[in-house]
Amino acid sequence: MITLREIWCQGVDILRQAGVETPALDAEILLRHLTGQSREEFYRDLTAPWPLVLTSNWKEIINRRALGTPVAYLTGEKEFFGLSLKVAPAVLVPRPETEILVERALQLVAEEQILAKCQVLDIGTGSGAIAIALAVNLPEAFITATDVSDAALEIAGKNAIRHKVKQRVRFCSADLWPEPKSDWEYAWGQQGFHLIVSNLPYIPSGDIQKLAPEVRQEPELALDGGLDGLDIYRRLVSGLKEHLLPNGWVLLEVGSDQADTVSRMLASVGLSVLPPLLDLAGHKRVVQAVYR
Repeated sequence: MITLREIWCQGVDILRQAGVETPALDAEILLRHLTGQSREEFYRDLTAPWPLVLTSNWKEIINRRALGTPVAYLTGEKEFFGLSLKVAPAVLVPRPETEILVERALQLVAEEQILAKCQVLDIGTGSGAIAIALAVNLPEAFITATDVSDAALEIAGKNAIRHKVKQRVRFCSADLWPEPKSDWEYAWGQQGFHLIVSNLPYIPSGDIQKLAPEVRQEPELALDGGLDGLDIYRRLVSGLKEHLLPNGWVLLEVGSDQADTVSRMLASVGLSVLPPLLDLAGHKRVVQAVYR
């Protein structure tokens, strides 16, 4: 009899030999995905017999992980800000760093620097992670989320339905800004946004091939930011004042060495720039500014 523990150890060995950074955790997540177990059930049943009917599926999924397919693409799920989101190769896998942006947005509302009944624009929504996290935690907010990828918008829409916020999140197929402006008749009757948030592609084109194998399996459209990584940010910054309401805020996730440049870009169009927010590694990760 082969046990669940033995299968897990085999998976850990395969992933370790492949150079996977977190072999034990990844093998556990993939096993629990196949068995349908909670983490508590998994550790409780480590000495239980392995269901042989799952062997072929296990071999396929662990070998795909060893070849670099992200865990989230194999399970079809990723947790973000306490929410389980559907993901697929059409969207970027949500990162913990992006939760910093969501936390800051909620803080601004809690401090009454942004109205609770606010209009938010999430540019480049992907899986809808930011938009949906904000909608769930700001029950009076109305959120517009744009993306150039129709496949991404389909996934984001399913996530909005899953978390019961579809009525307050409007998804638009657009290159940055929702068009036309005649569509800007929002729930609260104002044309413009109290808050604009975005996690756009910011990897320089020349660095794409240097990324980890699993990151390179994510959509290049969601990674490649042009020569210096900031091509799309320049276009976004140039249109901010046209789309922000007075005293409106901007929160932008950027690469670890890009915050100072993006802050100068925001200042150059007349926004008041605040110090960037740091991630857990101490990198300047979220640039913030307000339109006074």
